[in-house]
Amino acid sequence: MTLAAALTRSTRREAGKVSREADGLAVASFVLGLLGLLVMNILLGPTAIVMAVLALARSTARRGRALLGLALGIADLVVLGVLVTANGTVSWSLGG
Repeated sequence: MTLAAALTRSTRREAGKVSREADGLAVASFVLGLLGLLVMNILLGPTAIVMAVLALARSTARRGRALLGLALGIADLVVLGVLVTANGTVSWSLGG
């Protein structure tokens, strides 16, 4: 095995690792954004936004999921703003 072949394999392995991490960030941002619509949107919304931006910056193969995670994270913050405006508190309940 030549030095060039060894370096090429090493580079591919590192690129695959970065891509896999970026894909994981994209999926995690989507899941956290979705969960944030129901519970703890004050924490999960910004976390979903940060993870989605990181995944997009790292050129994820799951670009659609990262964009959905970004949109859901923003929606979490919008829902939080609406609930705070309507109730005057950060917490909310379905009981009325």
